[in-house]
Amino acid sequence: MKKPFKRFFNTILALLIIIVIAVCGGVVYLTVTEYSPETVENVDVFGTPTTEVLPGDKIKVMTYNIGSAVKTAGSDWYEDGGSGVRAESKDSVDETLGAIAKLCTDRKAHVNFFQEADVDARRSYSTDEASFLSGAVPGRASTFAYDFKCTWVPLPLPVGMGGVTSGSLTLTRFGPDSAERVALPEDSGWPSGTWSRKPGLLVSRTKLGDSTKQLVLINLNLSKYDDGSVRKAQYTSLCEFMQMEFAKGNYVIAGGSFNAALPSASAGPDDETDVYTTLPLSTDNLTGGWKYCTDDSTATMRLAEAPLGSEAKTFVTDGFITSPNTIVENTETIDTLFAYSDHNPVVTDVTLVK
Repeated sequence: MKKPFKRFFNTILALLIIIVIAVCGGVVYLTVTEYSPETVENVDVFGTPTTEVLPGDKIKVMTYNIGSAVKTAGSDWYEDGGSGVRAESKDSVDETLGAIAKLCTDRKAHVNFFQEADVDARRSYSTDEASFLSGAVPGRASTFAYDFKCTWVPLPLPVGMGGVTSGSLTLTRFGPDSAERVALPEDSGWPSGTWSRKPGLLVSRTKLGDSTKQLVLINLNLSKYDDGSVRKAQYTSLCEFMQMEFAKGNYVIAGGSFNAALPSASAGPDDETDVYTTLPLSTDNLTGGWKYCTDDSTATMRLAEAPLGSEAKTFVTDGFITSPNTIVENTETIDTLFAYSDHNPVVTDVTLVK
């Protein structure tokens, strides 16, 4: 072997060894630092409630997956088949959050469920979105639960999305007496599970006056990119939890991103896409008068495989489930034309039957 060729070969071999060591080291680091929440964890309650809630009251509830204030109408996202991994700028994140806050304050909901609210993430320029929304939507107590904590998400290669700390935020005019995070089945094994989102339920509990009953609010964001089996397991866990709470005599309102079609909604334009498998949820998990609340006339989620256009694939995946001791009316999707997120917000009015 001639010396120049040998030197070239040795250089390439050395580079390959360095790359392998770096990759193995990265996987080990992510494994050691993996976010592994307990099955049930207590969650702090911040702020002061401004309104008391009692049996017989009608309350307005709003849910909004804000897409980290990154997935706006003009953006695409790598997990949906695009290439985007970050907002255009810090200013664009701030402007989007301001528009989201105004939309929410204008609707004057008693309860706001937010999903994909970043606390510290490269994709949103380290903006503490949960704190911003807690301050910008006034007169509400807040609870927050993590569902994504990773020091560096390596996908998409070669650079990756970077660090992410994010989760779900609940704001209520009547502050909860307690709150907890309840884990759901996860959708990734090793090693991808070390950098994946860990879905969970953010459960807020409010005592109803002198009654022994509670209002149990459940903020959720189920998995999205599985083949459907994980979402079914998560939905089953959710339904079991809701039935257990209703059996205690409590009022239950669950809302958020099901990333699937509730029984009151159509599944969507296609049975499957390259990255997203639609999943019609069944009524078999809940019997005896549970309400499924969606507005089937307006899509709530788009696949951000490209900036929003006429060919965008859209679905109805966001809404609410409420217990049999409630009356539901006026469920409405607010059509923002996906200006601020890859989701539209949904609002509903729920009466707690005496």
